[in-house]
Amino acid sequence: MPETEPDVFYILGNKVRRDLLSHLTCTECYFSFLSSKVSVSSTAVAKHLKIMEREGILHSYEREGPFIGPARKYYDIAISRTYVATITPNLFWYRGLELGEPSGGKVEINLSPAGDSESLTEMVESFLEVSKELEKVLSALRALESRRNTLMKAIKERYLHEIGDMTQLAILHYLLLTGGTTVDELSDRLNIKEREVLAKARELDRFVPLIIKEGFIKIDEERLKQRIGGENDAGED
Repeated sequence: MPETEPDVFYILGNKVRRDLLSHLTCTECYFSFLSSKVSVSSTAVAKHLKIMEREGILHSYEREGPFIGPARKYYDIAISRTYVATITPNLFWYRGLELGEPSGGKVEINLSPAGDSESLTEMVESFLEVSKELEKVLSALRALESRRNTLMKAIKERYLHEIGDMTQLAILHYLLLTGGTTVDELSDRLNIKEREVLAKARELDRFVPLIIKEGFIKIDEERLKQRIGGENDAGED
């Protein structure tokens, strides 16, 4: 790991690297699998992976495969951070927040506008007070993202143990993060044909209810709640 902060904005500025990271958030991946999931040459994939490893975003290791042959080189994500950035004509500011174990509790934010500031010192004081409220927001964001990270890890482990279909899991993973997306977008992101996306989504619907309509897919929250209610009532007389 490098001693300096990873240049995450440089990493995220390239679509291929973003796609590779998306696949690696589903599971650790070996090189040839990652190469099959993006529409660039294996040489280009190797270059992007090397850049991300150099920046400390990824780390690699070798592991024996299930069959006789050379060990495979695997990659996984080496950081657990949330990045927040603001860019305006007056502000360029960003912060990396280290994610840890989820924490509870309530956070109260004072959003009431400060009084009109006339002097420079009053404006500086108002800015400092608002910045203190921002720190509360960032603390709450860190707690929420830590909780989402823990839940996503548990969902992945449960889905792979009980169902075991990586493509279905990749679709569920993307839907959870985006709220909904098109078949075309999933086809592009997963590098599979649209008809395969639809087939896998219909299989996924058996376990997590979906709305699949006019080329758009999202989680059916109403059916999800009904299913949870049915499961909770299953043991009652």
